[in-house]
Amino acid sequence: MSDSKKNTVDRRGFMGGGLRVATSIGLGGLAAVLVAKKGRAGDMVWQIDPYKCVACDQCATHCVLDISAVKCMHNFAMCGYCELCTGYFDPEPNDLNSAAENQLCPTGAIVRKFVEDPYYEYTIEEPLCIGCGKCVKGCSAFGNGSLFMQVNHDLCVNCNECAIAIACPSQAFQRVPAEKPYLLKSIEGNSTE
Repeated sequence: MSDSKKNTVDRRGFMGGGLRVATSIGLGGLAAVLVAKKGRAGDMVWQIDPYKCVACDQCATHCVLDISAVKCMHNFAMCGYCELCTGYFDPEPNDLNSAAENQLCPTGAIVRKFVEDPYYEYTIEEPLCIGCGKCVKGCSAFGNGSLFMQVNHDLCVNCNECAIAIACPSQAFQRVPAEKPYLLKSIEGNSTE
């Protein structure tokens, strides 16, 4: 093969390789733009207004995920640390102990821990929570409402049209800015972000 043909092949190989590299860089740049766009301040995510939520059980049954992305949260500042917590216990428990037959939560997601007489602390084991809202309904009916539902954005796929939002009878689901994704309950009685 002559030197001129050898150089032509090398130039073609070089140009083809260069084109592949440029395309890869371009696609990588496009991917970076899409990732950056996802986190932009203008993005919106689904969340539950805790003051509109009626704990209807739709969050547990209508989420597109096998286990709902909606979880119970607890505002400890609002909690009374009651011995008879109506978010933890069935309204008429057999006994005030943590036996399964006395608990309101069907999965045992609420943990009761003695603090000092007569106070108990209640925490949520999030992986066990299925988003049924039974604890929220109990806490709101007889307690101070320190338990409430929120979408966990680490789990939520942020569907364009949320199936739970469509099914929500109180229209508590709304779009909120991604940079302030939680609507928390406060002692003052309004949502904080």
